[in-house]
Amino acid sequence: MTTTLNAPPAAKPRLTLSQRLNHADAKYSPYVYVAPFFVLFGLVGLFPLVYTFVVSLNDWDLLKGQGDWVGFDNYIIELQDPWFWNSLGNTFSIFLLSAIPQLIGATFIAAILDQNLRAQTFWRLSVLLPYVVTPAAVALIFSSIFSEDYGLVNNILGSFGIDPVLWKHDTLPGHLAIATMVNWRWTGYNALILLAAMQAVPTDIYESAALDGAGAFRRFFSITLPSIRPTFIFVLITATIGGLQIFTEPKLFDATRATPGGAYHQFETTTLYIWNMAFNQDRFGRASAIAFILLIIIVLIGLVNYYLSKGIASSETKIAKRSAARRLLRYRSRKSIPFVAENQLERRP
Repeated sequence: MTTTLNAPPAAKPRLTLSQRLNHADAKYSPYVYVAPFFVLFGLVGLFPLVYTFVVSLNDWDLLKGQGDWVGFDNYIIELQDPWFWNSLGNTFSIFLLSAIPQLIGATFIAAILDQNLRAQTFWRLSVLLPYVVTPAAVALIFSSIFSEDYGLVNNILGSFGIDPVLWKHDTLPGHLAIATMVNWRWTGYNALILLAAMQAVPTDIYESAALDGAGAFRRFFSITLPSIRPTFIFVLITATIGGLQIFTEPKLFDATRATPGGAYHQFETTTLYIWNMAFNQDRFGRASAIAFILLIIIVLIGLVNYYLSKGIASSETKIAKRSAARRLLRYRSRKSIPFVAENQLERRP
């Protein structure tokens, strides 16, 4: 009878202090590098968000602070208030009048700047100049341009025999005037973002398309626009968020009025309604409830934009695959290539 003795396990080598520090550095350093962002986000982003939600559940007073707990009554009151829906309708009207022309104009300007122009830097900086001007100055300048009595626009219309437009009393003209301010300030900024995406498209794709006989318009719609789709979605989402939070332009468009948003609240946006509710009517709880409702609306619209863009991208990919398959079949028929299963043909070197 033989007895075997198990060898004792080898002792784990003891790491030196330098090795332990290197191991900890590789393991924890990434978290330390990104921690400042999350700390700042918690302080200046998440905490105000949670605090606003708490305020919206109370009958909060500007001077006295927290009042009685009212739960979701502030939300119910605002959802039944016609002035809230009026502000929401004004917001969407101004947003659509500004966002759609703005994105079309930005894409067109970016396509022009993407050509071989002389003094490219000058033109690219020129389209950014409106963005440098402060929103308050833009609102005051355009308020004078759209003045009903001595404004530049009404004077030009009068020279053609057109009656003056009541920009600050009628609803649609007021929305058009405010949308003009937004477009003037943001179109160049968005154009530069789209231009950066256009310049990242490989030039050999354009050269191949040109050799195949594709014209400039065909290359733009078939190559440029699909290639910049992620950037276009980013611009669309940021324009949506900015358009639904518009405040300064309608606030200063008719600064002579004691009531912001026009004499009949005809261009009172939701953010302006929040400001009026909080600082003029001293109802912080209701103002916080409106702010939270607006947040939910913006998130929902952002999700709709995302899924619509994703659906369009998927459908375009399917169409491109079917088109490639048809071209492959035509090529085989012209060259009299014996039929081979598509999968086998794709595996050939």
